[in-house]
Amino acid sequence: MNALNIVEYTHTLGAQAKAASARMARASSASKSRALLALARLLRENTAALQDDNALDLAPAEANGLPAPMVDRLRLTPKVLETCAQGCEQLAAMPDIIGEILGMKQQPSGIRVGQMRVPIGVFGMIYESRPNVTIEAASLSIKSGNACILRGGSEAIASNKALARLVQQALAEAGLPEHAVQLVQVTDREAVGQLIAMPEYVDVIIPRGGKGLIERISREAKVPVIKHLDGNCHTYVDDPCDIAMAVKVADNAKTSKYSPCNASESLLVARGVAAEFLPAIGAVYAAKGVEMRGCPESLALLQGVAGARLVPATEQDWSEEYLAPIISIKVVAGVDEAIAHINRYSSAHTEAILTTDFRHAQQFLREVDSASVMVNTSTRFADGFEYGLGAEIGISTDKFHARGPVGIEGLTSLKYVVLGDGEIRV
Repeated sequence: MNALNIVEYTHTLGAQAKAASARMARASSASKSRALLALARLLRENTAALQDDNALDLAPAEANGLPAPMVDRLRLTPKVLETCAQGCEQLAAMPDIIGEILGMKQQPSGIRVGQMRVPIGVFGMIYESRPNVTIEAASLSIKSGNACILRGGSEAIASNKALARLVQQALAEAGLPEHAVQLVQVTDREAVGQLIAMPEYVDVIIPRGGKGLIERISREAKVPVIKHLDGNCHTYVDDPCDIAMAVKVADNAKTSKYSPCNASESLLVARGVAAEFLPAIGAVYAAKGVEMRGCPESLALLQGVAGARLVPATEQDWSEEYLAPIISIKVVAGVDEAIAHINRYSSAHTEAILTTDFRHAQQFLREVDSASVMVNTSTRFADGFEYGLGAEIGISTDKFHARGPVGIEGLTSLKYVVLGDGEIRV
């Protein structure tokens, strides 16, 4: 497709999305729920066929040397598809927040003023590798009464086309406009450039992928962007803590899956528990082949761990998102130094403290400046499905307009509504 045709194509998608968004904004809760339940059913009925389509993407990705974390994200396993289906059902069961009026208050003039929750309108989603994002974005768009234009990576085009067909089938079954969810069917990079520069059609852009992609979108977009650049998440092991629990959680936070942005990339350990904790977690990481890039103090305590892959940490390691079996480790004096380190080096995604001191937990929650802050649990829980949002469109490390996992509310806006009975301003 030549450049002129790309412009015409993306503008057609935009016009169709704009028209569909008006119908979605007034769609009934029942029709949106029917679409979501139909989509959940179609995902389960077509699991085998979807895996066949997914194989068309996996084979060239592996042959072309796509990094292992990207291939892992590309894979549509039955478990991944079942999670998508459950997310649709969870969304269908949730209350419909569109049209709700908040904070209605009587003013001295006699008027009553409140705010009504309304859809954003049309959002564009640009993402890499993960085809399950097609379902997450589509289902959230349907529930929130929006229309969306989805542009996945070229490495997942067959998978995304197959999933998008099911979405449009579900919309049709529910009597909703099929153009409410549209997939960009071409892999030309110019389509991205057009999508992020159509404020007449698109109200917000949500990029989800590597740092390079998100930096490009943020730099070139002519519409607002909801973004996070990377996921350098921290787990801090406090003094005092339950050592056995800390080992279990620190293991899960790093090794349950290496590719997600909510995996812990940095481990901070209070000096008072380091001599007991580090050899224990070091043995776990060594057994799983995790490379440990540590400060001199942590490396000294890990020296005796059999099979440990130990590397001196550099300054860059404290800021790194590895997405691989590598973790940076630093011994700190205590909670104050841990908080200072996190606020300096973190990407403001997700941080956790493992502690038995209530005051330290409360201080950590108050002072760590990240989108999700946790006590005594794994950073891997930083996810819209796990938070009960049904699904997530992404995780925002911005402070406006959405922060953390972006679910239904993050895809809505508030407008003021004013009720009167003939009052005039004097």
